Amino acid sequence: MTADDTRSLAIGLRERYRDIVLDRWPVIVAPQADELLSSWVHRLAYANGVSPRAFASVLGLGRGMWSASLDVRLPTNVVTLLNARTGVSPQQLMTMSLAQSPLKPLLLPLRGKGLRRTSTWLQFCSRCLVCDEQPYFRWQWRLATRVSCLDHGCGLRDRCPSCRSRIAVFDQTELVPQHFCACCGFDLRRAPNVSVSAAARRLDRCIDDICRLEAITGSMNKSNLVPHLLSMPTSAGTNSPTPLTGLSTSARVRCFERLVGRPLDWLLVDDNLEAAHWRRLILSVGGHGPLIGLLTNALERRRQRTKRRAMAAKLSDVLAAYVQIMEGPRRSRPR
Repeated sequence: MTADDTRSLAIGLRERYRDIVLDRWPVIVAPQADELLSSWVHRLAYANGVSPRAFASVLGLGRGMWSASLDVRLPTNVVTLLNARTGVSPQQLMTMSLAQSPLKPLLLPLRGKGLRRTSTWLQFCSRCLVCDEQPYFRWQWRLATRVSCLDHGCGLRDRCPSCRSRIAVFDQTELVPQHFCACCGFDLRRAPNVSVSAAARRLDRCIDDICRLEAITGSMNKSNLVPHLLSMPTSAGTNSPTPLTGLSTSARVRCFERLVGRPLDWLLVDDNLEAAHWRRLILSVGGHGPLIGLLTNALERRRQRTKRRAMAAKLSDVLAAYVQIMEGPRRSRPR
């Protein structure tokens, strides 16, 4: 098939598909709470019997990393089309993308094939994919600061273990679910677990909590957190000028492993004293979960000792607000 034939087929598919669906597409897929926009679009295409590469033309997009690009640059016309055909609100679509997220500087870059020691655009946890009724990719897996799965205690992968290629669902021409490698067909759910030490996973969790807190409170734009995180390879003593976002997952795991044996001053020094204080608290107990436990125990001891129930109630409100912040959406809301 020539390039002209392929282009004609794509145009024909788009036109026929639009003729069939006058209002909504036949199958509507509900987004998962922590799902990446590109992942949802892939599932939407599969549910409606269209391969990801062909679905790009349905949305009026070109080839290449078309769906991955939507995660960081979501055109208005695509938002309008997806809203009209699926009923998913523009606000939810923007929230699923990372276009307006303060964490955007920490995203893995949209890189071509590149070298195996360099980063790819997306990671995954095979055990999460196994647990999913319909496997999907989480938006957290695009962050360079994430190297492990907090739910399963294993490391993330950024390449197919069978052919060592990047995750390239956007280039899939077959009608198969997105958890099958687009290059060799390997089922990513079968990927072996990656081992990451408990200390490195603890640091991973702490950094995740710190990023979430500063993103929600707006202090990330006023602190040095992003530069500190991007320079983690230097802080780990790797003698590499490559920022964290430029390293493969395995290389970033090695950075984390080296950093847990070093003082964490590189993360705590900041002109924003309030942000530095919260980082110190989170790091000292291993995350916001243990911190909440300590605050709860301290509150109960204070209540029993003083019997000042009114004061305890006020502290409870503060504690509840903190829990709500930390357990809520991990990105700032679209403006």
